[in-house]
Amino acid sequence: VQLQASGGGLVQAGGSLRLSCAASETIINIMAVDWYRQAPGNRREFVAQITPGGSTNYAESVKGRFTISRDNAKNTVYLQMNSLTPEDTAVYYCNTFTFWGQGTQVTVSS
Repeated sequence: VQLQASGGGLVQAGGSLRLSCAASETIINIMAVDWYRQAPGNRREFVAQITPGGSTNYAESVKGRFTISRDNAKNTVYLQMNSLTPEDTAVYYCNTFTFWGQGTQVTVSS
């Protein structure tokens, strides 16, 4: 399975971005998909997960601001990010099982 993450960019604090994770195979629709992020000098950390049934789980730091969703018809998982802060600046990666996307850079300016 190949994962293609996109949607990152530069945004001011308080702004929004929507990340996409497009999969090469429909099998992703029966797998849990996670978003992780890694800021410079930090470990990669969990951000959000969505199960095949649509259940979601979030890191405490993003609860109430980020929303993960999936469109099975497009083999794509999204991460809607609102009320962004400079602390959200990182490379964001999508993951399912042992497969990782290439990452997309999110930079939030103050």
